[in-house]
Amino acid sequence: MKCIITILILIFSVSIFAQATISGAVTNNKNQPIIGANVYLEGTYDGTTTNDNGKFIFTSIESGNQTLIISYLSYETYSLVMQIENMTDLKVSLKEDMNTLDAVVLSAGTFEAGDNSKINALKPLDVVTTASALGDFVGALQTLPGTSTVAEDGRLFVRGGDAEETQIFIDGIRVFTPYSPTTNNTPTRGRYSPFLFDGITFSTGGYSAEYGQALSSVLLLNTINEPDQEKTDIGIMTVGGTLGHTKKWDKSSLSINASYINLWPYLQIFPDRNNWIKPFENLATEAVFRRKFDDGLFKFYAAFDSTNFELIQEDVNYEDGIPFKLKNNNFYANSSYAGMLNDVWSINTGLSYTMSHEKLNIIDSRIDNLEHSIHAKLKFKRRISSSFKFNFGIEYFNTNFDETYKDEFVSEFDYGFNQTIAASFVETDIFFSKDLALKAGLRGEYSELFDEYTISPRLSLAYKTSKSSQMSLAYGDFYQSPISSILKFDQDLKSQKTNHFILNYQYNAEGRIFRAETYYKDYKDLIIYDEEIPSFSSQYNNDGFGYATGLDLFWRDSKSVKNLDYWLSYSYLDTKRKYNNYPIEARPNFANKHNLSVVGKYFITDWKSQIGLSYGFATGRTYTNPNESGFLNNETKSYNSISLNWAYLIDQQKILYVSVNNVLGFKNINGYQYADTPDMNGYYNRRALQPAADQFFFIGFFWTISEDNTSNQLDKL
Repeated sequence: MKCIITILILIFSVSIFAQATISGAVTNNKNQPIIGANVYLEGTYDGTTTNDNGKFIFTSIESGNQTLIISYLSYETYSLVMQIENMTDLKVSLKEDMNTLDAVVLSAGTFEAGDNSKINALKPLDVVTTASALGDFVGALQTLPGTSTVAEDGRLFVRGGDAEETQIFIDGIRVFTPYSPTTNNTPTRGRYSPFLFDGITFSTGGYSAEYGQALSSVLLLNTINEPDQEKTDIGIMTVGGTLGHTKKWDKSSLSINASYINLWPYLQIFPDRNNWIKPFENLATEAVFRRKFDDGLFKFYAAFDSTNFELIQEDVNYEDGIPFKLKNNNFYANSSYAGMLNDVWSINTGLSYTMSHEKLNIIDSRIDNLEHSIHAKLKFKRRISSSFKFNFGIEYFNTNFDETYKDEFVSEFDYGFNQTIAASFVETDIFFSKDLALKAGLRGEYSELFDEYTISPRLSLAYKTSKSSQMSLAYGDFYQSPISSILKFDQDLKSQKTNHFILNYQYNAEGRIFRAETYYKDYKDLIIYDEEIPSFSSQYNNDGFGYATGLDLFWRDSKSVKNLDYWLSYSYLDTKRKYNNYPIEARPNFANKHNLSVVGKYFITDWKSQIGLSYGFATGRTYTNPNESGFLNNETKSYNSISLNWAYLIDQQKILYVSVNNVLGFKNINGYQYADTPDMNGYYNRRALQPAADQFFFIGFFWTISEDNTSNQLDKL
């Protein structure tokens, strides 16, 4: 018995003397103690938490090399590998985790809408519940500051830039023909259904080095990663119908959407100013396939649409009007993969293909064009820590454009271009603290057509001034090739260029956002030609220039009044440029000096209804009156429009939707067309360029059939 007791005492004594003591102190980057941090040896139960002074001490019977882990909420986890007997009197400073919600955001020039956005100026729902948007994501974005009201066009005109200066991307891959074709004085719409997208980033300037070939703006659309359930969506509308279905499997899903639009029935009730021979007709189909892997997600998106119409448009120079006929077929396919290669490396890659075939008949002219475009991208991202990340990638663009022209005087004539652009980019995000962050990037491009290299530095800096506010600065160089309507006639040119300077202030509290942003853009090497419109015989050069400067204000409040959500946008724009056929530097005819937008949405619980209102105001746009001296010497009257919508839940899955654009019937004028020659008194007659219709009425019934029997299409209305 004595022997057993002796052995036990010896074993206990050895274990006591074999214990190692681990001790130290934990602070933050301001040398302040961190209280309650978890401290432990990896793979063991040995550990403790820091006391009121940030200090810790505990013992362990482990030996040799061990891994010490120290973690605390909103800080990066710290690990140390060393001999356990040396883990005494450690001094550890934890770095703040920049992925937390209260960290500064690089936001100059950018509006985001998505569940993963830290600061949402818009939500995905807003894209299709804005009364004036009529379900078009581009229409909803036109209620944001920085955009100009060009009602007869329908595309995005951003901060003094032409609509061609804004590029659209789906899942990071370029869309070459994003808008449905249309005719003069009739606004276009985005080709793609908003219900397939759950994230939108609208950059009005200062955007990432990852994106090029855009002088003014980029619009990034992200398709839904994973649908929540299987469902079928049915829509019956005054202008057509829609049908969509989503199928889910264990690791994959497929969403298909089809729509048919025909204005003939609508025009029988509400005729417009056009003399239609065949009213606008469009058939569109879309599909998204998704496949989840252990470390990534693959998406394949495809869309096809066919548009045709024929009409006779009023023209001051043709007593019987101008016959116009259009038929367009467009196909777009986009595949992308995003995933993790390991704990610190991720990959994003994608490929898109666009085919657009358009036939135009204008009086006796016949124009037939065919475009094939490709965009390929490969991007890698390396996470050093939450404070330091960098990414780099390469891109390839190719556009092959062919056009054939003939009329009664010109035999068939072919022309076009083939353009290849290779690009590379590198960019880094550095968070010095939760209050200060820097994004720096560099983009290089080579145009085979111009035999030209361009280098574009991009820089953005953000500083958090308080818990709810921050300041941001951004600078960038941006290049863009001349558009197809120029390149098809002349390729002996070079890229156009802008420099962006942006200062941004942003306040974000619960349910309220305020943004104020001022900017300056300097244009160089813009395209100039010497005839009224680009043609075979025009002379082209890159001698154009210009500037744009202004102030954008945005306020959104969904907190102050229960069930009410509203936002206000105001933009002031001062811009002049010498480009196209301009004889002097002047304010372009698409630029309004002042733009105001008011959007409100109110949900009435007892009525099971959402009521929406949108008001748009813009000061007049310039035009040239040949009866007076000067160029762009007059200005139209101001633009006004009030739109209303009402969504009524018949039951949880059936919705009746009604909207009226320009409900008060304001007689807006987009400009004037003057006669080519004066009358016998030397006076040039004119006609006002009015919208095809002063108002637009829409009624739709939408029915969702889903597994949970509660989902509906309110997020698409």
